[in-house]
Amino acid sequence: MTKNFFAGLLIAGLLVTGCAPEKNSPPVEVTQTQAFATVSDDAGRQVTLPTKPARIVVTSAGFLEPMHAVGCPIVGRPDSKNQMPSWARDLASVGQVYQIDTERLIACQPDLVIVNAGMNEKLLPLLDENKIPALVVEMKTFDDVKRGLKLFSTLSGDVDAGDKIIGDMDAQVKSIVDGVPKENLRVAILHSTSQGVTVQLDGSIAGSIVKMFGWTNVADGMTPLENNPDAAPYSLETLAEQNPDVIFVTSMGDADKIKANMLDAVKSNDAWQTIAAVKQNRLYFLPQELFLLSPGLKYPEAVRKVAELIYPDK
Repeated sequence: MTKNFFAGLLIAGLLVTGCAPEKNSPPVEVTQTQAFATVSDDAGRQVTLPTKPARIVVTSAGFLEPMHAVGCPIVGRPDSKNQMPSWARDLASVGQVYQIDTERLIACQPDLVIVNAGMNEKLLPLLDENKIPALVVEMKTFDDVKRGLKLFSTLSGDVDAGDKIIGDMDAQVKSIVDGVPKENLRVAILHSTSQGVTVQLDGSIAGSIVKMFGWTNVADGMTPLENNPDAAPYSLETLAEQNPDVIFVTSMGDADKIKANMLDAVKSNDAWQTIAAVKQNRLYFLPQELFLLSPGLKYPEAVRKVAELIYPDK
């Protein structure tokens, strides 16, 4: 490697570590070694990449667009109904995001696997056994996405591309946030699935966006679920006591059916009618394509959607 390349790699590491994450996950760090790079991922693991990755497999479709935008060579991806860019449809499938097919993954002959934090870490022992480097990456909040872009652009060798995308997204988000009235809204975020309803905390996608606007998430301080640090148990009684001004609903599954069922519950239960958000007709359903999995490069679009629902005239 040339002297200039090492200098550029060191600068990339400084840029990445300078981006403080919203949660207590470790910053991405890149150090100069005789190998291509040694990287600290979002699980706090130090991973040495002997050469620049040329065959990358991702276990979340949410990684596809950010990695493609900075020039990472992707050869395998999971199936996805909501987040499949046209250019990725012909890539090798490694199965469903919740159940990665390990045989298909190994058959892709990857020299790096990007593992979705909180979902696919169980793949790490197998990858280690097959001597395939893996990086655990979290991409829920806006800060997560920007930190991920720093990492991906380092892997591709095009740090400037990542910086430009981050700068553009920051400018778009700032414009949207600055363009709405400054109100101290009290917001509740419900997540509805076929298995039930939970309350979303600040670490969720919608929760992080609520925080951008300076609003208060009424679930702040609630004890998270044991298997999900970004959610807390739902209770209509507690929701009525919290009395939010706005309620957002995210969902997983048949969105139309979930919406119909929830609206029926609202109409049939008097407890709902005591909540300010319901009285003021401020119950909003957020689109799955932006709020179920990480919106990635579409984060400004997700922020705009929230703003438009509450302030349609702005």
